[in-house]
Amino acid sequence: MRRNRPHTSPPRLLGAAAFFALTVVIDPPADADDTVKHPGDHPAYTVEAEPHVLLGWDNVYASEGFGIGARFSIPIVDNGFVPKINNSVAIGFGLDLLHYDSCWYNAPCSANYIHIPVVMQWNFYVAQRWSVFGEPGLVIFHGFFEDCPPQLNCPGRPRVTSIEPALYLGGRYHFNERMALTMRIGFPSISVGLSFFP
Repeated sequence: MRRNRPHTSPPRLLGAAAFFALTVVIDPPADADDTVKHPGDHPAYTVEAEPHVLLGWDNVYASEGFGIGARFSIPIVDNGFVPKINNSVAIGFGLDLLHYDSCWYNAPCSANYIHIPVVMQWNFYVAQRWSVFGEPGLVIFHGFFEDCPPQLNCPGRPRVTSIEPALYLGGRYHFNERMALTMRIGFPSISVGLSFFP
């Protein structure tokens, strides 16, 4: 079940948060390096493995969700779509598990969602320690009830499996060539995790 009660969607909040996050990441200090001007000047890797924690938007199931997940990204274009700057392209896929505690005006019911995102990840290496990315794509989801009061007649409602568009914006702080802190904001969730580049 999705959107059980009328609720204002968060496009303005999402837009403001994305703008703030990217401004902080992209706006380097005055003495920042010019890594972004050097195509190919980024570590080579075969796969990015990223375990993370999640926060789900409250218009998915009418309450905020939380959970865990993992993302895997495989580079497909080392020099990206813009040959004059330092960028690359990868295909990303993952598995996220989100739990929502209430469903109808704080009624004591809960649900779980499984999200399977499939995205194109476009990376921009803006400094030696920082990279940012955009991830348009799709998310396959399946939702099911964990518990529900009888008066809401939840057991009679079908489980939900569907596909919807997904869009994420994010950034990484690279501790070294093999590990980074990765932050991602988008729909249907926000994540913070560690990326490993074997």
